[in-house]
Amino acid sequence: MEILMVVGLVAGLVVGWALGRRRPPASDLAGVRAELGRLQESVARSHGELHQQLVSTSAQTASLTATAGALREVLASPKARGQWGERMAEDVLRLAGLVEGVSYVKQRATSLGTIPDVTFLLPSGQVLHMDVKFPVSNYVRSLEAASEAERVACRDAFLKDVRNRVRELTGRGYVDPAGGTLDYVLLFLPNESIYAYVHEQDPALLDEALRRKVVLCSPLTLYAVLAVVRQAADAAALERTSGEVLAVLGTFTQEWDRFCESLDKVGRAVDGMERAYGELAGTRRRALERPLARVEELRRSGGEPPERLRAVP
Repeated sequence: MEILMVVGLVAGLVVGWALGRRRPPASDLAGVRAELGRLQESVARSHGELHQQLVSTSAQTASLTATAGALREVLASPKARGQWGERMAEDVLRLAGLVEGVSYVKQRATSLGTIPDVTFLLPSGQVLHMDVKFPVSNYVRSLEAASEAERVACRDAFLKDVRNRVRELTGRGYVDPAGGTLDYVLLFLPNESIYAYVHEQDPALLDEALRRKVVLCSPLTLYAVLAVVRQAADAAALERTSGEVLAVLGTFTQEWDRFCESLDKVGRAVDGMERAYGELAGTRRRALERPLARVEELRRSGGEPPERLRAVP
């Protein structure tokens, strides 16, 4: 806007000088110089701000590039991928409020000798197994593919890897209701994008996994599943506690009936004692007081017989 104002001012001076064939006044030239000075200062200030923004953007881009490179290296290493998946799973478990050693254990062998990554401890001795190892190598290659044909080939290879992983889990004995497990096993996908990619590219894969008793879980869906599992565990614990409370209440009822029976016996005994006491304090006492009163009367008369006894003919 300032540039347009200065250009307009200069253009007006030039046109006026050309039409009038006279030099512009010195005051107008001074105004133009002042406007040009301010314009130079504004341009310099804008240039400095733009330079700072470019520097900041460059630093952020470098940081993002470094992070992407580190992530690429992680995804390229099977061992690092496993550690990454375990760390993501641990974060979700912690957010869900589960405690290791209490709510779940890690790397505990099953009765068949297989070792799931995580075993959730449920009421009544039941368990739920989860595996966090997930094949993502071909997924990364599909993202870095240079051509459409290469991308499609990597995508198909990735989906095949996922199917093979699902079939592998079904043969590990992680689903054994007779042995105390739930009727399914969890397969953890450590990234929401990967989970969405599987949904988008092959929805039938998820149905096949469910038929094989394998539930694919992203971080968000794992949190939801764990919330349901924890609620079910709490409900089972409450049901068990309720049963114990009912049993204790039944025992209390029996003891209360016995107490009331004994209390009634004591009440009847107290009533009998009260009647006996009333008889002693009333009839018996009065019966004893009459001879005593006669004895006292004799004592006061000095042992002499009463008048009716002295009147002998």
